[in-house]
Amino acid sequence: MLRLRLLIGFALISNAYLLNIENENPVVTTPLGEIKGVILTTVLGKSIYSFRGIRYAKPPVGELRFKPPVPVEKWDDIYDGTKDGSVCPQPSRIDTVSEDCLFLNVYTTKLPHGKDNPKRPVMVYFYAGGFYSGAGSSKWEGPDYLLDQNIVLVTLNYRLGSLGFLSTGDALAPGNNGIKDQVIALRWVRDNIATFGGDPNLVTIFGYSAGGTSVTLHMVSPMSKGLFHRAIFMSCSAFGKWPMETHQFSLAQKQARLLNCPDDTSANIIKCLKTKSAEELGNSLDGFSEFGYDPIIVWSPVIEPDFGQERFLTENARELLLKGEFAKVPVMGGISALEFAVSALDVIGNATLLKEMDEDFERVAPIAFIYERDTENSKHISKELRKYYLGDGPLNNASLSGLEKLYAESVTGFDVNRGQYSHYYLPGTETPYGVIHHDDLIYLFYISPWFPRFNATSPDYVMVKKLTKLLTNFASTGNPIPQPNDALDNIDWIPYTNKNKEYLDIGKKLVMKKNLFEDRYAKWEELFPLPQ
Repeated sequence: MLRLRLLIGFALISNAYLLNIENENPVVTTPLGEIKGVILTTVLGKSIYSFRGIRYAKPPVGELRFKPPVPVEKWDDIYDGTKDGSVCPQPSRIDTVSEDCLFLNVYTTKLPHGKDNPKRPVMVYFYAGGFYSGAGSSKWEGPDYLLDQNIVLVTLNYRLGSLGFLSTGDALAPGNNGIKDQVIALRWVRDNIATFGGDPNLVTIFGYSAGGTSVTLHMVSPMSKGLFHRAIFMSCSAFGKWPMETHQFSLAQKQARLLNCPDDTSANIIKCLKTKSAEELGNSLDGFSEFGYDPIIVWSPVIEPDFGQERFLTENARELLLKGEFAKVPVMGGISALEFAVSALDVIGNATLLKEMDEDFERVAPIAFIYERDTENSKHISKELRKYYLGDGPLNNASLSGLEKLYAESVTGFDVNRGQYSHYYLPGTETPYGVIHHDDLIYLFYISPWFPRFNATSPDYVMVKKLTKLLTNFASTGNPIPQPNDALDNIDWIPYTNKNKEYLDIGKKLVMKKNLFEDRYAKWEELFPLPQ
């Protein structure tokens, strides 16, 4: 059974009305206009009023390419919300991709009727994908499990890669447009979610990987202030060791060269990139690889210089956190079992990559494990990490265990038990490698392209019930286990603090434990100390 560990720490509104339930086309009236949806079904048989492909911002095309999102305007006809909108440009072989992609989905099991408004907790999900891939569509974030709990779920698309995160360090492209898309979506939720039975004053943002980083950035962004009331970040955070720059002009230059554009000035780069198709930009991702598939993160949010624009991030996220300039809301954070440990197999199984890492570790390590490059401090960190995890000898097949831990903990990681499904299986078998990055999502969303839909008798449904209950309890009350109960193993939950270091271990049974990998994390804290 899956085990993951959670570190628990710290409008104008119009009543909706429901039509045509008998033909499975509910219609709601929002401040922007009417939306027609469709009825889906949860695992336990509840009707889900599903409204998909709702445009929350104008198409970011033409002159709006590389520009901040512009909120959608009102419409007159009934909006067709019966199917997912297009996915934002990225390397994709199974989705319809379009630059016109700023859509969101809303799911609920109870709509307002007259004066009866359920005002349920709202959960807004930001997807994983390294800021260069991912989608909020129903086949990747199916509501079949979470909607058996009494919440309103919102999933959304945001721009990716250079289309979402081009940052040249000047007024032409200050950066962060992809994450500003998320802000506009949150403002849409604030202004419209009561229409769907959601409480605009009880919004939880939650996200995985890049989505988890997004959550922590919203906590320190002036643009996001007041738009959410709980936060859950999963398998990533902006408060770690990632370098955070004021621009990524070198990446803009690389993007230009990949598409045969001039790379001398931001004006010339942007002018030429605007002539390229969105598909060309999305499909250029492989050109950014420097060591195998690394770096795991290419495009990322930046600290925006002030050019008179609305800035998403004004300082380094860690510094804002240390100064106390963050949203004072309940926060829950979690990590999955082995995180990126599987990347170690890619290196060990490739003689060329293994030789390159062995002979040029000081150059390769910052690329693979995401920290500053080409400095004396970077060389010191690389030497210390190699010695601590890999020893003094040459790298070979015996280095796999240490390299797994290094890849896993370069973001975050810990030991686990196994479920029967995973995003990665041991070569030549159907045995899960372990609970790697993304695997806990299998128990929160129905991911139809890759995994079966669990039913109430599936062995894995035990974990579905626990995870969905923990997250929705937190969204409702700010506490994942408000009272000990049989469904959650009668655990008396204790919030994590720097003093008690208690955390919730989620396996076949829930268990409170202490000191998550204190010895190994101590090494990272030594190498990446917080500023005093």
